Amino acid sequence: MMTQSAIAASLEMFVFLVAELTLLFLVVSYAVAYLQTRLPPQKIQDILGAKQGKGYFFAALLGSITPFCSCSTIPFLKGLLRAKAGFGTMMVFLFASPLLNPIIIALFFATFGASVTLFYFVMAMGVSLIAGIALEAMGFERYIKAQSYEAPSSNSCSQTCGQEVQKQSLWRELWESTWQDFKTVLPYLMAGIAIGSVIYGFMPTEWVAKFASAENPFAIPVAAIIGIPLYIRAEAVIPLSAVLVTKGMGFGAIMALIIGSAGASLTEVILLKSIFKSPLIVAFLLVIVSMAIISGFLYGMIF
Repeated sequence: MMTQSAIAASLEMFVFLVAELTLLFLVVSYAVAYLQTRLPPQKIQDILGAKQGKGYFFAALLGSITPFCSCSTIPFLKGLLRAKAGFGTMMVFLFASPLLNPIIIALFFATFGASVTLFYFVMAMGVSLIAGIALEAMGFERYIKAQSYEAPSSNSCSQTCGQEVQKQSLWRELWESTWQDFKTVLPYLMAGIAIGSVIYGFMPTEWVAKFASAENPFAIPVAAIIGIPLYIRAEAVIPLSAVLVTKGMGFGAIMALIIGSAGASLTEVILLKSIFKSPLIVAFLLVIVSMAIISGFLYGMIF
């Protein structure tokens, strides 16, 4: 009976994530493609230029106001790559966007109050900035795949088209570009969703709480690592944390779990494989896990 329930939960999550992430990817990709027609690449380079210190803070601010989950940051990241924005600022955005989106901040405030929300915001913002600057300084830009900078090919209107036809063809051209992008990442997206859905259905909250209880000295690192494959949206991870507390999970471990699950997901990591080489993906995961662990221990010390 429990197995049937787990299978049903996994299938339900799979269908939900396929529908949600497909829609998110297409909408965000199309919006980014349109913005690129209105905002010249040079302007993006000037704002998010690698040599401009304010670019890092602008990227973090942009991440904090975009309502993206970890997976829906990918199309926006592709747009920044094609506009040749600074590498460090792109990484700051990649780290900050899912952790500081308005939904998760609002839920944090409603569930934990102002002081804990401020702590979370400062930690996520601070580590995102430091990590982006450090990865750029260490030359990790070389681990971006060359094809990530190339826009997908699409059929464009010939020079003989009239002005009105060109305007009409723009929307179709943007859609063709978006669809080509989507087809490129589709295998990665399906694989990540399938694995994440199975973990969601078959990993009980009791098991998570057992290995991340307040009595366990390794609770915070365990919670940080568990959070990444356990794909949970911002709308669910914070309410779920209240349930885990009643099952014996420590508050420091809760903080680590929230950062681990919101900051990265198995689906996002698989999607990033289409853009980054392995060393950069490993560095990305190390930053998220380190942020989760440090925040968990500091939270326990302060609160």
